Amino acid sequence: MTLETDEFLRRFLLHVVPRGFMRIRHFGLLANRTRRGTVTRCRALLGHPPPEAAQPESVVSLMQRLTGMDLARCPVCGEGRMQVTALVESVTPPPDTS
Repeated sequence: MTLETDEFLRRFLLHVVPRGFMRIRHFGLLANRTRRGTVTRCRALLGHPPPEAAQPESVVSLMQRLTGMDLARCPVCGEGRMQVTALVESVTPPPDTS
């Protein structure tokens, strides 16, 4: 593939963004910053009722509903119930100064 210099630079600069700038991939009606307001306005103009606010489903109940697997059941014996006994905090390692 052979490109003119201007076309090569244009294509290359599409991938280079200066520090502090954000690449905008979506714009218009469904742009991230305006999506909620725009969809609400579209629903009102079309006469559709707003969607019901659903409570977020827990991971355990979602897996049970989708796959039939019970995450609280012991994976070895299949009879016992697993329970949380301790939570381990994640610790970020110190920066490498070498």
